[in-house]
Amino acid sequence: MAVLGITIALLVWAASLLLISIWKQIYSSWKLPPGPFPLPIIGNLLQLELKNIPGSYTRLAGQYGPVFTLYLGSRRVVVMHGYKAVKEVLLELKNEFSGRGEIPAFEAHKDAGIIFNNGPTWKDTRRFSLTTLRDYGMGKEGNEARIQREAHFLLEELRKTKGQPFDPTFVIGGGPCNVIADILFRRRFDYKDKTCLRMMSLFNENFYLLSTPWLQLYNNFSSFLHYLPGSHRKVIKNVSEIKEYALEQVKEHFTSLDSNCPRDLTDCLLIQMEKQMQSGEPGYSLDSVAVTVADLFFAGTETTSTTLRYGLLILMKYPEIEEKLHKEIDRVIGPIRIPAIKDRLEMPYMDAVVHEIQRFINLVPSNLPHEATRDITFRGYVIPKGTVVIPTLDSLLYDKQEFPDPEKFKPEHFLNENGKFKYSDYFKAFSAGKRVCAGEGLARMELFLFLSAILQHFNLKSLVDPKDIDLSPVTVGFGSIPPHYKLCLIPRS
Repeated sequence: MAVLGITIALLVWAASLLLISIWKQIYSSWKLPPGPFPLPIIGNLLQLELKNIPGSYTRLAGQYGPVFTLYLGSRRVVVMHGYKAVKEVLLELKNEFSGRGEIPAFEAHKDAGIIFNNGPTWKDTRRFSLTTLRDYGMGKEGNEARIQREAHFLLEELRKTKGQPFDPTFVIGGGPCNVIADILFRRRFDYKDKTCLRMMSLFNENFYLLSTPWLQLYNNFSSFLHYLPGSHRKVIKNVSEIKEYALEQVKEHFTSLDSNCPRDLTDCLLIQMEKQMQSGEPGYSLDSVAVTVADLFFAGTETTSTTLRYGLLILMKYPEIEEKLHKEIDRVIGPIRIPAIKDRLEMPYMDAVVHEIQRFINLVPSNLPHEATRDITFRGYVIPKGTVVIPTLDSLLYDKQEFPDPEKFKPEHFLNENGKFKYSDYFKAFSAGKRVCAGEGLARMELFLFLSAILQHFNLKSLVDPKDIDLSPVTVGFGSIPPHYKLCLIPRS
């Protein structure tokens, strides 16, 4: 009887805890946007497909509307889906939702740098970095000149393939890598340089792993999973190695720094650090400068590289589109002169193709997580301070009314009836507002110039029938990761 009594008491105790937990969930979400009922501990994990969380958001938006609440464990998340809701969050209420939601895999970058920083320094660090990037982009040797110079080296490397099959990952990646390396370190790497290949390998591996189901799980349940074996350990290790490389470069710059004559962006950051130290303002240190440099190096290399690589695969599937691009390039640029940004005005088809590549591949479908900086009433709901907010970018890029047949690759999405380029306010591939991609202008320039230069000199040849090319990403999560492939580049006569 005593054992039975203890058992009953334990059951009552467990049931009471469960009811209290459920009640707390209900009570805390009373004025939140609607959403599926969360279970204790795991929240709404069962409502999500870990292999495609962005797709789960789209499905749930159809059920609960454009603004809905999820719980990932104890983490409260409000998802914004569709043009109106996303625009409100990113542009109309940009200050209220300008925080950065935590990404545990980048714990080493927490409260420093410009991408993952949610600390008190993020605004100043971002503002100064953007100003300096703009200065370097518009200076005596601006970004266009950098990209054009690197295009020569890229084309030379591509000619070495001699029309034979090759994996474009690190060859194509070398272009964007050297452009951002010139801005950051005033240096360029040989395409076979071991350090360059190592950094690109780390960037590439992290972008892939961050998009796998396990990392989706880890970034939302890190307190439970941190000490378990898994690929999150590899990501964390890679992040540390990238940061360590950046720190080495920062220290090297610091020992030879001339405050009156900055050589590159790293020098500018160090000069700003010294100014803040002298004025007693907290924020900048060698470590925080290294994180900013690592952020820019990763983002400036991997996103543009992946977009170019995915774009070449798409063009191989649609040779008729490639042929139209060749004709436009021949008409406007010719066979010898290097492409220039001014050519974009006379090349609406190339401009449309570049935009459609970015729209179609949907590179960062769910955006990076934002965070409410204060309690705010939004569409009649109360979103408490600290709530993670997901303004989904795929809901704009795949809007069926703005882009008819969004699942199909159609440059016509960005062309009017006269064949001129047509701007769309739904094109938010770089996000928008306070947390818009810092390198948007540079990336746009690189995509147009590098792709034009490649197609100016080469025909793309697939190893399989174009009809058999599968454009589906190998995994979708943090990013949409293109399949691995090989191609041949045939010199144009």
